[in-house]
Amino acid sequence: MRGPRKGDLPGRRGRVVVVTGASGGVGRAAARAFAARGDRVALLARGREGLAGAADEVQRAGGEALVVTVDMADAKAVDDAAQQVADAFGHIDVWVNNAFAGVFAPFTEVTPDEFRRVTEVTYLGYVFGTRAALRHMLPRDRGTVVQVGSALAYRGIPLQSAYCGAKHAIQGFNESLRCELLHRGSRVRTTMVQLPALNTPQFDWVLNRLPGRARPVAPVYQPEVAARAIVHAAGHGRRREYWVGGSTVATLIANAVVPGVLDRYLARSGFEAQQDEGEPAGQGNLWTPADGPHGRDFGAHGRFDQEAVGGGPQEWASRNRGRMGAGGAVVALGALATAGLRRRRRHATW
Repeated sequence: MRGPRKGDLPGRRGRVVVVTGASGGVGRAAARAFAARGDRVALLARGREGLAGAADEVQRAGGEALVVTVDMADAKAVDDAAQQVADAFGHIDVWVNNAFAGVFAPFTEVTPDEFRRVTEVTYLGYVFGTRAALRHMLPRDRGTVVQVGSALAYRGIPLQSAYCGAKHAIQGFNESLRCELLHRGSRVRTTMVQLPALNTPQFDWVLNRLPGRARPVAPVYQPEVAARAIVHAAGHGRRREYWVGGSTVATLIANAVVPGVLDRYLARSGFEAQQDEGEPAGQGNLWTPADGPHGRDFGAHGRFDQEAVGGGPQEWASRNRGRMGAGGAVVALGALATAGLRRRRRHATW
C-alpha cells in the first residue's frame, strides 16, 4: 500500500472514502482514483461481481477495500452500511453519492412503479446516503459529501424523465443542506459535481424501451474524467459546485440564457441522439443487479471507447478556478497599468 500523500492526516493511511454505485462506471473509476492516493475505500452497490472486481482494482491501485452489498433505496440498509464502514475503518472522511437507476423511454411508457424505483434509487438513495454520512461526520465536525450530479440536474432532456427529475431533486436538496451546514458553522462540507455524457456500461444495462440501443449524447467523455473531478471535489469541498466537460458548461449556459430554444432543439435532436442501431438491452438493472449470479463484471468503461475523450482544457479550468481568477486579476491589473501609462504619455505629449 502506498504511503499517505500531502493533505492526509498524519499517522493515517489516507482518508476513509465511501463510494456508492461502486461496482461499475463512474463509481468504479472514482474508487480506483481514491485508491491511487492510498485511501481506504468502502465500495457500496448491489452487484457482487462488480464489487469483487472493484475491490481487486482498489487493492492493486494501492488502497484498501471494504465491500458492502446494499440497495441505496433502503434507508436502514444504508445506515447499517455506514456503520459497517465506521466499525471497520474508525470513521468516514468522504462520502460519494453516485448510485443511480434509469429508464430510457418516453414518459408515457414508463410505469408508475418504474418511475418510483428510479426516484428511490437516484434521489432518495442520495438523501439516505447523505443522512448516514452526516451521522458520522457531524459529531467529528469534519468530512465532505460529494453529490455526483449531471448537466441534467439543470437541463431535462427527452426519454429520461425519471432520471432528470431525480437529478433536479438532488440539486435542490443539496442546496438546502448546504445552507443549513453554513448556518450552524459546521466544518462538514457538501459539494456537487455536474458531469457530461460518459462512456460507462449504463447504456447496456439500463431499462430501454427505445427502438435502438441507448447511448450517451455526444460528445462523450471517459469515466476517468469524472473520477478526477470527484477526487478533487472531495478535497475542496468549500466549492459549492463543479462543472465538468465543455458540453456541460455549454448546456448549462444555454439553458440559463435561451431555455426555450434548447427545448425546441432537443425536441428535434434528442430522440435520435440517444440511440444507436441494434437491439435494446432488455430489463437492465432496475430491479436486480446487471451482474447477477450468472452475470459479468462490466467494469468502468462502456462500448464507446473509440469516440470518448479523456479530458480537455475545461477540466483543468474547473479544478483551477482560483488560479484562473488570480491570473485574470493580474492580466486586468496589467491592462489598467498599461492604459494608465498610455494616458500619461498622451498628456505629456499635449
